[in-house]
Amino acid sequence: DVSGALCISQAWPGMARTIYNDHKRYLETYLTPYPGFFFTGDGVCRTSEGYYQLTGRLDDIINISGHRLGTAEVEDVVNHHVAVAESAVIGYPHEIKGEGKMLSFLPQNISWGCGTAILAAQLQELISKKIAKYAAPDYVQVTEANWSNTHTG
Repeated sequence: DVSGALCISQAWPGMARTIYNDHKRYLETYLTPYPGFFFTGDGVCRTSEGYYQLTGRLDDIINISGHRLGTAEVEDVVNHHVAVAESAVIGYPHEIKGEGKMLSFLPQNISWGCGTAILAAQLQELISKKIAKYAAPDYVQVTEANWSNTHTG
């Protein structure tokens, strides 16, 4: 199991070859960070079985009181909680910190044994322990799903 930046070693027909009127930016953004590879800008995890999971944009950064924090980093911690199906972290303007964080998540289709307020507190504490206190979101929003109307296949 490893994680890192998703880079491509060979070109493909639909690949971008420049940025209109800014070829220098194209080179600096996609080819300079990892010489010999095309840098997609995404993070990725590869399992021991060889499966790849995109973890989010590496350049999606929130600046909280001078601390730079990737949204994917927080989402990864939250998504490991047994009650969370998926999550998203976004920044918003904050008068004191510069930027604040809001976490939105979709619970698993299971009984968690606690209310949403308790689960939100658990997620904030989990983020505080795994990353840092400043990484805990200011707001936590539970996105309810109507599981009876969910279709598969």
